[in-house]
Amino acid sequence: MDEMLEREKIEAIVRASRPQVAVIGVGGAGCNIVSWVKEKKGGVAGAKLIAANTDANHLNIIKADRRILLGEKTCKGMGAGGYPERGEQAARESIEQVKKDVKGSNIIYVATGLGGGTGTGASTVIAQALKPSRALMIGVVTLPFAVERFRYNSAKEGLVKLKAECDTVVVIDNNRLAKVAGDLPLKEALGVANTLVGEFVKGITETITTASLINIDFADLRAIMEKRGLAAIGVGESEGANRVQHAVQTALDAQLLDIKDSTKSFGVLIHVSGGDDITLDEVTQAGEMITRSLPKDARVVWGARVDPTLGGKVRVMVVLTGVESTFLAEQPTRLGKFLRVKQ
Repeated sequence: MDEMLEREKIEAIVRASRPQVAVIGVGGAGCNIVSWVKEKKGGVAGAKLIAANTDANHLNIIKADRRILLGEKTCKGMGAGGYPERGEQAARESIEQVKKDVKGSNIIYVATGLGGGTGTGASTVIAQALKPSRALMIGVVTLPFAVERFRYNSAKEGLVKLKAECDTVVVIDNNRLAKVAGDLPLKEALGVANTLVGEFVKGITETITTASLINIDFADLRAIMEKRGLAAIGVGESEGANRVQHAVQTALDAQLLDIKDSTKSFGVLIHVSGGDDITLDEVTQAGEMITRSLPKDARVVWGARVDPTLGGKVRVMVVLTGVESTFLAEQPTRLGKFLRVKQ
C-alpha cells in the first residue's frame, strides 16, 4: 500500500513538473505547419496545437486542437491581403482569445512564414502580448525566396520585430533549401520547409515531455534559448553503413540560414532520432562529432528518442543558437525600377 502511494506521489510530481507547451501557427504557412503535425504526425504529445489566421476559408480546412479566426471585424475572414499592418490590427482584435488558449504554457512556439500579411504582422503582436507570461518564447519562421523582392524585404522587417519579442527565432531560409530539396519539384520543395519546422517542434517537445532515450531538460533548453536572438537549423538523415557520420555531416553542412561564423554560436541543441535499432553508442557518437566542431565553451544540450517510423534510418538535427545572420545585414538598394539586395 505504501509503495502504491509513493508511486502515485512521484507520478503526480512528474505531471506537475512537466512543462506545458503551446504551438501557435500564424498565417497560411504557420497553419499549414500545425495541420501537418496534427494530421501526418498525430499531434505533439504534451502540446496544444493552435492555428490562427485571418483567412476563414483556409482556416476551415486546417487540422488543429484549436482554430482562431484573427480579426473578424478587421479582415472579415478574407485575409490580410499581404499587408502586415492589417495582420497586426487583426491580431490585436483577437489577442484575448489567443491569451486564453495558451494560458499556463511554459513553452510557446510561434510558427509562421514571413513576407506576407498575417504571418509577418500578427506573429509579432502575438509574441509581444504573450511575453508577460514569462514562458520561453521560440519563434520558428520561414523566409521567402530572394526573387520575391517585396516579400523578401517585408520578411526582413518582420524578422527584426519578431526577434525583439522572442527569446530565440529559428530561421529557415527557402533560398538554402536547395541543399536538402534541390531535386524536388517546387511544390514538394516548399513542403520540405514546413516538414522541417514540424519535425523540429515535435521532436524537441516530445523529448522534453515524454520518456525518451535521452531526455532534454526544460531548464537546459531555457539556458541555451532564453534571450539568444537568432538560431540556425540543419537536419541530416541517413541509413546503412556509417549512417551517423553521414547524417551529422549533412546536418552541419546544410544549415538553413546563412550565418557569419558557426564557431561563434552561443550554444547548440542536438537532437538524434532513429528506429528501434538505434544504439546509445550511435547517439553518443553523433554528439561527439558535433561538439568537436564547436568552441570549447559552447553550451551543449542534447536529446535522443526512438521513432519507429524511421526504420533503419538515423536523423540528426543541429540547432545553433545566438548566431549572426547575413540576411539581416543585407541592405536593399534601388536601381531604377528594380530592387537589388546589396551585401
